Amino acid sequence: QVQLVESGGGLVQPGNSLRLSCAASERTFTIMGWFRQAPGKEREFVAACDWKSGNTYYTSSMRGRFTISRDNAKNTVYLQMNSLKPEDTAVYYCAAARGGVYVYTSALYNYWGQGIQVTVSS
Repeated sequence: QVQLVESGGGLVQPGNSLRLSCAASERTFTIMGWFRQAPGKEREFVAACDWKSGNTYYTSSMRGRFTISRDNAKNTVYLQMNSLKPEDTAVYYCAAARGGVYVYTSALYNYWGQGIQVTVSS
């Protein structure tokens, strides 16, 4: 059972940056991704990374502001978030999948972190 532990969330002013981290207890996955859920809204895909190929995937609205990266040695994936907006406020979840291609759908993912709050407010 892979355990995912997120860190790096918090309160940030609009326009500023934040970097989330997600450390996995073991590497039995091929894809790691980030989702988010704002109050009253459904969970939505943010970004994902194919661990083998290094290919990255983004929701179009976040491409250019958010960057996903990984550290193989640490089994850790990062989400660098720049130019943050109040509408980015949400609980962000790290997720890992043993395999598959539909990286944009939450059903692909086998393991989930507990979630971490990101609040963008002045």
